[in-house]
Amino acid sequence: MNEDVRGLLEGIKDGSVSVEEALLELKKKPFEDIGYAKVDMHRKLLQGAPEVIYGAGKTSEQIVGIADAMLKNGQKTILITRLSKESADVVTKAHAMQYFEAARCGVIGEIPKANGLGKIVVATGGTSDVPVAEEAAITATVLGNEVVRLYDVGVAGLHRTLAHLDDIMSANVIIAIAGMEGALASVIGGLADCPVIAVPTSVGYGASFHGLSALLSMLNSCASGVSVVNIDNGFGAGYLASMINHPKMHDR
Repeated sequence: MNEDVRGLLEGIKDGSVSVEEALLELKKKPFEDIGYAKVDMHRKLLQGAPEVIYGAGKTSEQIVGIADAMLKNGQKTILITRLSKESADVVTKAHAMQYFEAARCGVIGEIPKANGLGKIVVATGGTSDVPVAEEAAITATVLGNEVVRLYDVGVAGLHRTLAHLDDIMSANVIIAIAGMEGALASVIGGLADCPVIAVPTSVGYGASFHGLSALLSMLNSCASGVSVVNIDNGFGAGYLASMINHPKMHDR
């Protein structure tokens, strides 16, 4: 049961929320049809985190319209991923938005304070992996997590990884992001005592096959406790890491 539903039920129990108020919250329409999109208003109620706008393939006007619907229905913080600088300029004219260019993410509204169980470490093999890492880091931050960034700590210079053992060993979740052969996930998986989420990136020379080589290496990792998301999917890794770091929010 997610945090919002639990809060409603606890409110009814202690008298701070009336049955009528709880019913009104639950009866709010589950989505709003704005023609080109059906904006999910019950996502946070059902899954613990509100809907996120995927910016790629949408016009600037469509993004603004979807954000309008979310804000009108009470969503306080909106994350927009894969948002181009050109679209960000248009959205910023309609709504006060922070744009994180390296992550290609925009955030409308206040970023919440961290309330997870512990820290999420985001580590990259190289500097070329930083755009994917920043998407993961911004996603996790917007979902209420403390994020520690360890960039350019790949296995080509293993001493760089070992210099951050304290951060690795104190993390609650680690996101390991790498292209080329994707070995960073196995190395960190062998050092950490927490879940490791591996993200292959499309960084590398020809035989890396735009991230396929790293994906297969990560899927075949001999380190226990390593899970893998899709190529360049920083958002998916950040979201999953947040779920692990907020177990009560996603308790069923």
